[in-house]
Amino acid sequence: MKKMQDFVKFIFSLLLVFGFLLESHAEGKKPNIVVILTDDQGWGDLSLNGNSNLKTPNIDQLARDGASFDRFFVCPVCSPTRAEFLTGRYHARSGIYSTSAGGERLNLDEKTIADSFKAAGYATGAFGKWHNGMQYPYHPNGRGFDEYYGFCSGHWGNYFDPMLERNGQLVRGKGFIIDDLTNQAMDFIEKNKDRPFFAYIPYNTPHSPMQVPDEFWDKHKDQDLTMRHRDPEKEEDVHTRAALAMCENIDWNVQRVLKKLDELDLAEDTIVVYFCDNGPNGWRWNGGMKGRKGSTDEGGVRSPLLIRWPGKIAKGKKVEPIASVIDLLPTLTDLAGIKVVSEKALDGISLKSLILGNPKNWKERTLINQWGGKNGERVSLRTQRFRLDTRGALFDMENDPGQENGVAKKFPEVAAKLRAQQQAWRDLTTPTYKKDGRPFIIGHPDFRYTQIPARDGIAHGGIERSSRHPNCTYFYHWTKLADKITWDVEVPAAGDFEVEILYTCPAADVGSVFELVFNQNKLVGRITEAYDPPLLAGKANRAAGTEGDVKYFKTLKLGTMHLDKGKGELILRATEIPGKQVMDFRLIMLKRKD
Repeated sequence: MKKMQDFVKFIFSLLLVFGFLLESHAEGKKPNIVVILTDDQGWGDLSLNGNSNLKTPNIDQLARDGASFDRFFVCPVCSPTRAEFLTGRYHARSGIYSTSAGGERLNLDEKTIADSFKAAGYATGAFGKWHNGMQYPYHPNGRGFDEYYGFCSGHWGNYFDPMLERNGQLVRGKGFIIDDLTNQAMDFIEKNKDRPFFAYIPYNTPHSPMQVPDEFWDKHKDQDLTMRHRDPEKEEDVHTRAALAMCENIDWNVQRVLKKLDELDLAEDTIVVYFCDNGPNGWRWNGGMKGRKGSTDEGGVRSPLLIRWPGKIAKGKKVEPIASVIDLLPTLTDLAGIKVVSEKALDGISLKSLILGNPKNWKERTLINQWGGKNGERVSLRTQRFRLDTRGALFDMENDPGQENGVAKKFPEVAAKLRAQQQAWRDLTTPTYKKDGRPFIIGHPDFRYTQIPARDGIAHGGIERSSRHPNCTYFYHWTKLADKITWDVEVPAAGDFEVEILYTCPAADVGSVFELVFNQNKLVGRITEAYDPPLLAGKANRAAGTEGDVKYFKTLKLGTMHLDKGKGELILRATEIPGKQVMDFRLIMLKRKD
């Protein structure tokens, strides 16, 4: 009998030890992170927030299964929001002042959220619109991401089988871009299911061009819009319907990501974050708020923020204190229990206590929204109760969420304090806001590929750009020997490079000779093959846009070019033009030789 009792005690002890080990393992396991960021989707573009014009059940479910923030703020446009998410710092501190042509680049002395997670042993991947620099080390692979698939520019002109890149190398996408990005993100998740991962999925819709698969468009193309913008005469119905269809496609893809986590038994160990980069890109229903994309008013900068972590974050939790995109880096690193590798002071703070509990002594804070003007002087401030707009008018957002009536006379001390803070921020940031002496870095020794797009070039003579928005443009009307395209560049290390250009040229104009020149280095090429495809995007557009049309381009291999270390002007110019034009030019690709 005693032997049996001793045996039972022994087994019980083993079970206790085994249970302790399991518990210790569980406590030591780092959570996976999935961050989904949408492009130009306003706060009002979710059925969660009361919009009956569309249905977003899967995104809504994130709020029911986790926490939702009542007043979460981002920037008025794309690139600064992405920079503030990556760094936890206001974008004016990190070199961001534009959405293209170099002004979207995140300064190289900034560390990103991916740097922190990579240093903590996470697999890191980004899948979508980057918009914070193209050439390495501005490239995602130089900012802490092991894997990158998508495009680095601010917007893309074609959403079906588009030209994209994988870790710097050009590839052709498969199908509708959001579906494709989701496929790539899910592959990354499955590949890294046995280790902690950080997956950043910055979708590029409902940003224009307004393109979406038929199955989503057909639900909305003849829709009677029951909810309207507060100034309904401004609303363009076709544009709104296209945006709604694109948002429902996003919701379908969010469902696919969540289902993948379930299939891999990872849902309980994964923090899922969902937010948008600015206000809506059209005059459509947005809760009656003032402003849209580009505005520093409430409607231009308010975004949903949904965070799900099953078993850790209470279901249906509502977070009332104001918060900002600058808070996501300190919050996610805090939730994961990892260190922030940046040595620079963060502007954001951890929201962990708000998400996991109900702190009684949460401190009052003031958030800054900034964008536009000659030198970034359009600055708006937000406290828990008030917003001071860029003109210095004060609004009581609790009692006047639409910013209809100024209350500076009623609250003179509040107005004076916020105006002083507003001016102090302008004094700090505007002197250097658009002062950019950074050349484009090409041929970095730590990365094989360098794209040199038309977007970053300067056209001389009669050469024209295909759209006033540079991002995915090409140069055309290149008709004279005096015409040229230049880039202000720096080669950090000498080397030999395989050079390709992407071009189009009709048969009648084949034969032009051109040269690529950098200081004393030169490479000569000739157009020997016609390629004159039709324009693409206009056929797929559901509503008119301003981006300009795009097309596919042919690759011409020019050979090997040596580049010496140093700064200078990279020049592309013609030496013979037998026809009416040289070519339509899209980009140069450099591939460093071993």
